[in-house]
Amino acid sequence: MASSAPKVAEEEHHESPHSIERKAQLLAAQISKSKHLIAFTGAGISTSAGIPDFRGPDGVWTLKRQGRVRDLKPVNTLQAIPTPTHMALVELQDRGILKYLISQNCDGLHRKSDFRAVATYEKTVRDHRTGRKCARCGGILHDSIINFGESLPAQPLKRAHDHAKKADLCLVLGSSLTVTPANEVPESVGQKRGAKLAICNLQNTPIDHLSDLRIHSKTDELMLRVMDKLNLAIPSFVLHRHLLIKTDITGKERNQLTVLGVDVDGTPVTFLKSVRLDYNRRVARSEPFVLDFRGTLETWDNPEARA
Repeated sequence: MASSAPKVAEEEHHESPHSIERKAQLLAAQISKSKHLIAFTGAGISTSAGIPDFRGPDGVWTLKRQGRVRDLKPVNTLQAIPTPTHMALVELQDRGILKYLISQNCDGLHRKSDFRAVATYEKTVRDHRTGRKCARCGGILHDSIINFGESLPAQPLKRAHDHAKKADLCLVLGSSLTVTPANEVPESVGQKRGAKLAICNLQNTPIDHLSDLRIHSKTDELMLRVMDKLNLAIPSFVLHRHLLIKTDITGKERNQLTVLGVDVDGTPVTFLKSVRLDYNRRVARSEPFVLDFRGTLETWDNPEARA
């Protein structure tokens, strides 16, 4: 919430490219030696995707505290794509190097990046109505975001602390580490003998004194260098969407066509502006797109079209 941010934002510090390069080499060496690496991410990893952070100089809550309005319109989270940092974490997970990820973010970019999440998106213990309806069934949409004043779910928090106990290296990316109790996870690693804590954030954090490696840079600037030194390529993000088309017979020579877009896991995703049939003046402009027509539809089997 805005009241949790100072009216004057914490100063951001930018290290020189040479300094970032040197620290990236040190971090790569730590990752190579690590047996149980965990990562902790905050809003700073999504700023290069056009999504503003909260406590930065132009952060959402900083601007609210100052009574200012953002000059540039932020990117819609549904349209934003994962950053190099998101994709680097996917590669580290796929290689078996990154054992666990704890994120404070609710922008959906970790999920969109195809990071294999433990948390479920199917149910929520909160009644957070979004004001939107499901494009498929018309039901009321709820979110699973933890708002201020609400406790974190017990099991995910316990899993995070369990992995923190096993961790020999915790990498913090783009977090001011000011929100409890989530910030206690990397803090516990920093306090543990034999474990290392690396923090990459432009602003200072309350637990900088516990870190073995402190980098003041944008997370992409660091992770691009780290992955290069690990000789690991950051995979390109490829957006996969499916178009579902269904026809129903509604009467004698009467049919209904339903068209909707879905994510790879079946979640409804709008990516068409409108749908129109040839020889039919009506244009469907909201999803699911529903069109009534007479006669039959011509269909064909075209492998290239399916691809």
